[in-house]
Amino acid sequence: MNIKQLPVAFTMIAAAALAGCSTSEREHQIAYASVTDAGYTLPAIPQAKIPPQYKRQIVDYHTSETPGTVIVDTANKFLYYVMPGGKAMRYGIGVGKEGFDWSGTARVAMKREWPIWTPPAPMIKRRPELAEFRGGMQPGLQNPLGPRALYLYKGGNDTGYRLHGTPEWWSIGKAMSSGCIRLLNQDIIDLYNRVDVGAKVIVK
Repeated sequence: MNIKQLPVAFTMIAAAALAGCSTSEREHQIAYASVTDAGYTLPAIPQAKIPPQYKRQIVDYHTSETPGTVIVDTANKFLYYVMPGGKAMRYGIGVGKEGFDWSGTARVAMKREWPIWTPPAPMIKRRPELAEFRGGMQPGLQNPLGPRALYLYKGGNDTGYRLHGTPEWWSIGKAMSSGCIRLLNQDIIDLYNRVDVGAKVIVK
């Protein structure tokens, strides 16, 4: 499947969900199929091994926040993209392990496709083997940020936290990253296409 086909495929899934239908295994196979993007081929995600609640789906979600807001529920490992009509697109996430988590309200200051990853100095101190990437790790299938990253700023300052993809699909639903919010690679592409620069992000 070409990356340009993803919005069309998931529009069909979204329509079914809004009509009150559950997202079928076949629809998830389409959503999590292998895709080629910017010359990189993202492997298919073995969606049958992903717990059903962590698969991308439209859910009822009532909030006073305006559509376009992103709400991250770290306790339950969900990210919600608020939609009109009391709905939200819900994604499963992996969150920061104890001691590296973060909460608060921020804004999406930048969006990057196939971003460069630069490990922060404290991470390099903890893991000296990352020193070779002090100047930045080039984009690619092994890059920890995956195919997309949304950069969170607060008060004009970089929080150091990102919404990003991950090739480690088995980490979704767990607390094991160094603080950032990770999504399945196919999910971060979907979220990236929905979220605007300047969007409000609430992490709680």
